[in-house]
Amino acid sequence: MWKIVATTVGEIEASIIEKLLNSHDIPVLVQKTDVFIHPIFGSSVQCEILVPEDKYSEAIELIQWEGKTVKYTPLYEDHVKLGAKIVEFAGYYMPLQYEGIIPEVHLVRKEVGMFDVSHMGEFICEGPDAVKFANYAVTNDFGSINYGDIIYTAMCNENGGFVDDLLVYKIAPEKVMFVVNAANIDKDFNHLLKLSEKFKVKLENISDETGLIAVQGPKAQEKIQPHVNFDLEEIGYYSFKEGEIFGVKGIISRTGYTGEDGFELYIPANQTAFVWRKLLEIGIKPAGLGARDVLRLEAGLLLYGNDMDDTITPLEASIPWAVKFEKGDFFGKEVLLKQKEEGLKRKLRGVVIEGKLVPRHNMEVYKDGQKIGYVTSGTFSPTLEKPIAFVMIDANVKLNEKVQIAIRDKMVDALVVKTPFYRGSVRSRK
Repeated sequence: MWKIVATTVGEIEASIIEKLLNSHDIPVLVQKTDVFIHPIFGSSVQCEILVPEDKYSEAIELIQWEGKTVKYTPLYEDHVKLGAKIVEFAGYYMPLQYEGIIPEVHLVRKEVGMFDVSHMGEFICEGPDAVKFANYAVTNDFGSINYGDIIYTAMCNENGGFVDDLLVYKIAPEKVMFVVNAANIDKDFNHLLKLSEKFKVKLENISDETGLIAVQGPKAQEKIQPHVNFDLEEIGYYSFKEGEIFGVKGIISRTGYTGEDGFELYIPANQTAFVWRKLLEIGIKPAGLGARDVLRLEAGLLLYGNDMDDTITPLEASIPWAVKFEKGDFFGKEVLLKQKEEGLKRKLRGVVIEGKLVPRHNMEVYKDGQKIGYVTSGTFSPTLEKPIAFVMIDANVKLNEKVQIAIRDKMVDALVVKTPFYRGSVRSRK
């Protein structure tokens, strides 16, 4: 059996990887999947690089750049040709910005923009216990939602800390899809594999075979509706449907990570560039990770590695609504229940900063001269025209109280507020 070890947009990169692997006696099969001819991009060949299954792990370790594995999404070459500033993020080369972070934020808030999020991980879980297993693996009540719906949830370790925050898609009685953060793909898959041993399920990591484009903004639906083969009104918030966009089959969902309405397009990796370029042709401009991070913080949404990690619990991260103790057993339940009963010592809060100084990750937070926590995420909000932040602080601090953040050797006042900081065109939950 051969397994895809990398997908490239362009023959040069494919050739480099092939030579690298061959030099270590690993057989390689390069398949050209598509050739696109486009007035802007010219001719572009997409290639899949396959190696024998027993050589897969070794091949992954060898595909290195500057001493570490860095992967490419199917849209890497498109980003470069569009003039994006490329950065390494979560093990992938990704676009930080195109025109600029602030104009891209305004684009998504006022009109529509699109993001390459193909670095995200996707796992398919199939079998008689698929729904039962998913419900055990996560904290939210996956069993209570309908087929065609999605749930946001946490996946915990034995200490109640986050393994990851994720989305779970309820596709069919014996089929579920987990969507996880890019930096956690291997860790999450191994965690789920271990938990699945007591269930009649089969897990498959389809991350490398799956492309993902997020179209976000108040005009998202009107822009893409003519090119989808069903009425997008049929998809409620946190729901999805299998269909076609520009004739390409995939899953179209409505969740978002920006505070605006919009859709996620899960499509085959080898057709992602085609759909991306079609979206460009109908006037949808791209936006990068920089704008996406600002948008998600304005919308009061968490980022793994900043606002939570394996030492922080969902209760401390202020998403108690995503922990359903009454649903029955789930992994990490006893630890979380004990924490709830004993009371929280710290809690994630939103703050609005007075002045123009911007708080950053790990800056210290004080109250009455005493250190009470630290900044997890901070930015200047172009939408609100003021700095905002998430802070992990003493749980006794209440809304509308003032705290101080140490920024550039200055103690800057900040007001504790309810989140989200901004709510845009995002739909309401059912």
